[in-house]
Amino acid sequence: WRKILNKREKYEGADWIMHFIGHFKTITRHKILVAKGCFKLGLYYQGIMHDMSKYSPTEFLVGVKYYQGTASPNNAERMEEGISMSWLHHKGRNKHHFEYWIDYSIDKDHPGLVGMKIPKKYMAEMFVDRVSAGKIYNGDEFDQKSPLEYFEHGIGASIMCEASRDYLLNLLRMYAEKGEKYTFAYLKNDLIRSHHFNNVKKILRLDRISCICDLKYYHTYSIICNVNQIRSLGCTITCYFEPTFIYHGTSYNRPDVKP
Repeated sequence: WRKILNKREKYEGADWIMHFIGHFKTITRHKILVAKGCFKLGLYYQGIMHDMSKYSPTEFLVGVKYYQGTASPNNAERMEEGISMSWLHHKGRNKHHFEYWIDYSIDKDHPGLVGMKIPKKYMAEMFVDRVSAGKIYNGDEFDQKSPLEYFEHGIGASIMCEASRDYLLNLLRMYAEKGEKYTFAYLKNDLIRSHHFNNVKKILRLDRISCICDLKYYHTYSIICNVNQIRSLGCTITCYFEPTFIYHGTSYNRPDVKP
């Protein structure tokens, strides 16, 4: 990285002012690009707060010191120090990184550190972050397949929760095959459906949630609901395996009931 940095063989005497300006412009351009993408998805707060920790002294000063402009300075810090304190600080404060969701497994058959399921709104931010980073660092060489190729060559596929990994891969493949406009439209609609689903979950007070949206597990559960509240959300709930509906004191045991 020393030779890459300003095309010099030695870091001593490098222009810190230019590094400061260059790093600030790089992370700000990235932040603005992610914000635009999040705004398209209706994630306004996440778009505004995205990567704010990069402006903290712990991360920003490291970024200035190891600034390259074409790659993350965290890798350069690892090569020099053997560890990136900037990255450890960053991943612990930003939920759009899958590393934030690594925790100890409670499964005795599979002990150790494992990836936890990531909420969709952070999966959406993660997707936008990866696309935006590719545009910033690759410049004119960026194409629709770049984010997918980068993910497939990384370690995320082996560490992430299976459901979260499959969801991200689906978005990246869609982006590579059908383009940005189509993928963003799909993702926005999916986030809206998930938001409605969470509202329905609160209204229905489901004992066990399953077989709705993208969940792949099927169980029997009881539902106590107000049909008018469900209709006001514009949602249709379909239940399988003989669920029990209790509506105005009347019990229905038909699997095809659609309130």
